[in-house]
Amino acid sequence: MADNSQSSTAAGASDGAPGPSEREVDLKLDHYFMNKAVQNAKDSHDPKTKVGACIVNQEKKVVGVGHNKMPNGCEDKGLPWGNDDDDPLNNKYVYVCHAELNAIVDSRGHDLKGCSLYTTLYPCNESSKIIIQSGITEVIYLFNKYEDDTETKASKKMLELAGVQTRMYNNEDKKLEIDFTVQ
Repeated sequence: MADNSQSSTAAGASDGAPGPSEREVDLKLDHYFMNKAVQNAKDSHDPKTKVGACIVNQEKKVVGVGHNKMPNGCEDKGLPWGNDDDDPLNNKYVYVCHAELNAIVDSRGHDLKGCSLYTTLYPCNESSKIIIQSGITEVIYLFNKYEDDTETKASKKMLELAGVQTRMYNNEDKKLEIDFTVQ
């Protein structure tokens, strides 16, 4: 017969004292998973907007990570990272794969239903479509610097209609020793 009891060590305390509260554990995990997203953002070659994402399942395990990048096999082969040319073919937007897409692809067939996605930037409308279609039910974001853009408004509308919860990452409760400057 299996022992289903939890030891105090598993709860975070080894001296018999109560472990951290559920809220404290959730805050620590939020910090950990957002840090994963931030670290992935730093791998992006985009000189202007580095975005990272981390997908976490209901067991609080990372199942996918990604950053914004050019499609596999196209990296550093003449595709533009700029966004101010009059010709759309000379702008990154028609080529770049967003961090959320890359994290979903990186999940390699994991069932993403009920998962949470940590991202350094509020998802655009295209990323929101794949988030919804994949079954992810929560998005935790660090910044929303395009809040007033049409694409972001469309994203917000779709996520709300699909029942995907969104919340801004809250760093007020703890001091972190990581640099969140990715933009």
